Amino acid sequence: MKGAMIKIGIVGAILLGATSLSGCATKKYVDQQVGQVSTQVQADGTRLSDHDAKLADLDKTSREALERAQAAGKLAEGKFLYSLVLSDDTVKFGVNRAELSADDQAKLTAFAEKLKADNHNVYVEIQGHTDASGPKQYNYRLGEERAEAARRFLNQQGVALNRLATISYGPDAPVQPNKTREGRAANRRIVLVVLS
Repeated sequence: MKGAMIKIGIVGAILLGATSLSGCATKKYVDQQVGQVSTQVQADGTRLSDHDAKLADLDKTSREALERAQAAGKLAEGKFLYSLVLSDDTVKFGVNRAELSADDQAKLTAFAEKLKADNHNVYVEIQGHTDASGPKQYNYRLGEERAEAARRFLNQQGVALNRLATISYGPDAPVQPNKTREGRAANRRIVLVVLS
């Protein structure tokens, strides 16, 4: 019986030792895991800060885009007041040209003075047109250059840029057939549409 008690004591001591050793190993394992998780949390926190900064930039960009869209919407919703067509026989763009002639500039100066004298909150859509000779994509770009030339000139005369919008119709809206020289000359024009 004494031998059995000694055996039980030895087994108990071994179990107690094993339990205490496994407890230390578990603590060490837990410390390693907590360290890895802590490092991961710090890395994730840095990535979250980077994402927050990117979202703030996107938010600013989307706000600016929304403001531009709202301004364009106001322009589109505006009521038509009047238009000035720079396309009569004395005011024409040369072939493949977007420069304003002295006559064009005089008419645009008078137009700018009228806008400033009326002192209304109006928007001006400047439409660029071309004849049908040449590739369509080239004509769209040329129509935009003509409209932009008028936009810059009107701004130099004191009309705010946020009141001026440009669009190119290229060869898509002719006022004369493109079969004759006179018809093509009439189609090389800009149209200024005033909206309230």
